[in-house]
Amino acid sequence: MHRIFWLIAILLLAVQVRAEDTLIETYTARLSSQDHFSSTGARLTTAAAIIRQDRANYHKFGKADAEDDGDSFFANAANREALEKMLERGRASKAVVRAIVNGTPRVTVSIWRGAGGSTYVTVLLLEE
Repeated sequence: MHRIFWLIAILLLAVQVRAEDTLIETYTARLSSQDHFSSTGARLTTAAAIIRQDRANYHKFGKADAEDDGDSFFANAANREALEKMLERGRASKAVVRAIVNGTPRVTVSIWRGAGGSTYVTVLLLEE
């Protein structure tokens, strides 16, 4: 329980989430090489597409990595489809985006609902 509390506290400080926003869900995942390719074999070139493929691999294709946590939000295909827009509205540093596109990092993804009702995600790298 303390770990979750500190994780949320660090997240709030690191990404400057507004106090009126509501945390929907948080999960961690390894964005492995299998997550860098679409189901048709095309190389993915954006962080949002890679995270989306990770969730499709987890929920739709049953190809979860050993370090992937489950989530309920992206079990819904429409929510996975909206992920690119959610990341545009959210927060991930340029260093995080580069690490996702160019490597296989472990990340924490948090899904938030803003005061206006729109959802967004924040993405942080976990230390190896």
